[in-house]
Amino acid sequence: MTNPFEDAEARYVVLVNDQNQHSLWPTAIEVPAGWTTAFGENDRQACLDYIEQNWTDLAPRPTTVG
Repeated sequence: MTNPFEDAEARYVVLVNDQNQHSLWPTAIEVPAGWTTAFGENDRQACLDYIEQNWTDLAPRPTTVG
């Protein structure tokens, strides 16, 4: 079995969480709690390109208290 996150033939989406962290995610796997779809469904490379263009600050967004 191939790794579903590295399958060049699979379909993917890009997920984002509340700290603006991005993740490549196979459409065959349910989106985890706390994440929403930001881009896709598309091929793996298109999703990776989206992440590269849109996630320019790799540091998590600071959480607010209160």
